Amino acid sequence: MTHGCSEALRLALTGGTPARAAWVAAVVGTILVVINQWEALLGMQALSIPKLVLTYVVPYLVSTYTAVSKDLRGRNIEPW
Repeated sequence: MTHGCSEALRLALTGGTPARAAWVAAVVGTILVVINQWEALLGMQALSIPKLVLTYVVPYLVSTYTAVSKDLRGRNIEPW
């Protein structure tokens, strides 16, 4: 693993990054669930568990990527 990749992994798993990403995922994911699965929330259709999981995982990953890439650029490290 290159220095940039190991530093990116460290940044993604430490500090405030996981907590901030989880907060963003909770807020954005909940809004997206209401928008995309409102019929299921009202009992008119079945809830799609894979879609539900992805609705929270994607904002978490995007938030983490954004924070890590910002931190790496501040250190002049390009892992990818």
